[in-house]
Amino acid sequence: MNLPNKITVLRILLVPVVLFFVYHIESSLGFNITAIVLFLAVSLTDTLDGHIARSRNLVTDFGKFLDPLADKILVISTMVVLIDLGYLSSIAVIIVIIREFVVTSLRLVASSSNLVIAASMWGKAKTVTQMVVIILLMLTPMLQNISCSGVIAQICTWCMVLITLYSGIDYLVKNKHVLKEK
Repeated sequence: MNLPNKITVLRILLVPVVLFFVYHIESSLGFNITAIVLFLAVSLTDTLDGHIARSRNLVTDFGKFLDPLADKILVISTMVVLIDLGYLSSIAVIIVIIREFVVTSLRLVASSSNLVIAASMWGKAKTVTQMVVIILLMLTPMLQNISCSGVIAQICTWCMVLITLYSGIDYLVKNKHVLKEK
């Protein structure tokens, strides 16, 4: 278990802590700020473990498997809590989940032929957009007095859904040869 993999495991272990604070964002400003800071910190460890793994030549199959899974666990579970709190549409999250299943399945099929489907620019944009929208939605209780904050959050949410959909379609189109071979 090398350092990048330990960081990835720590990211997964911190998800319940993040969710606890997210679930209580309406309780107090302290919970709200803590939820945002924790979510952001845990999200940024993805960049840290990837940088360490590549720069020190510590890339492992375990890390290749667990790192994207850790991101999905953090993002999707946080989105589910935001549904429960009434800040996020379940339809938006269902679309995100379907996209994740489709792209992950495509990667599994490719890996059975020893092919690697690298993260695309749109995949990275999807991840950043999802994290920004989650943080924006967590800010909503603090911005209740701003009249258009809810509308802005909804517009950003559906823009995130469109980017998520487009990135999934982009992966499928660019890698359709993987499906034709099977």
